[in-house]
Amino acid sequence: MAHPLVSLQAVRVRKRGQILLGPVDLALPQTGVTILLGPNGAGKTTLLRTLHGLERVASGQIAWAQDHSLDAQAFVFQTPVMMRRSVLANLVYPQRLAGIPKSHAEAEAKDWAHRIGLQDQVQQSAPRLSGGEKQKLALARALIRAPHVLFLDEPCASLDGAATREIETLLTDAHTQSTRIIMSTHNIGQARRLASDVVFMLDGKVLEYGPATTFFEAPKTPQARAFLQGDIVE
Repeated sequence: MAHPLVSLQAVRVRKRGQILLGPVDLALPQTGVTILLGPNGAGKTTLLRTLHGLERVASGQIAWAQDHSLDAQAFVFQTPVMMRRSVLANLVYPQRLAGIPKSHAEAEAKDWAHRIGLQDQVQQSAPRLSGGEKQKLALARALIRAPHVLFLDEPCASLDGAATREIETLLTDAHTQSTRIIMSTHNIGQARRLASDVVFMLDGKVLEYGPATTFFEAPKTPQARAFLQGDIVE
């Protein structure tokens, strides 16, 4: 990998004396959809938060590509956080923070509301939306600024099939528009549909990393093989 997007060298994250992550050595490419897989407690969320700067690194180094700005990142949480405002106001807010004029920000917000199927609910209070609608709004709020890198933590964990399909379509479109996606999921089918490369984690460490086709067809570790077969991995 000539010029990775981000490299981690011996990165550890500790809380209250416990190692939550690491040591992790990992280099992710400039493009693609990286999927983080592993059982509950494997460290997927901690790795995402660490990459995004939400967790303090106890030791080790994280190096981003020289032309990458940390301001050009967005994060969508498993449980979306809605501002106590209308759907439209939720979409306008990140635009206004970036200094976009109000009229232009509102026009883009209405366009995104239409793209996620909420054009008839722009004046509805966002906290009153359904789970799937909230997740679509959270994703649109992240994508409206066209981030270079988008982090997602189990964005479809509590959604039905229809809502999951809509989220995946939005992610595929974003990737087509050059947004780099780094995402955790428990859904192996979703990982197969979206991943260009896979990070398999266990006990806060990266157990396996490589191209998605290689991982799914010929996983290298017995833990990864067991996980893909639906067995309990501890």
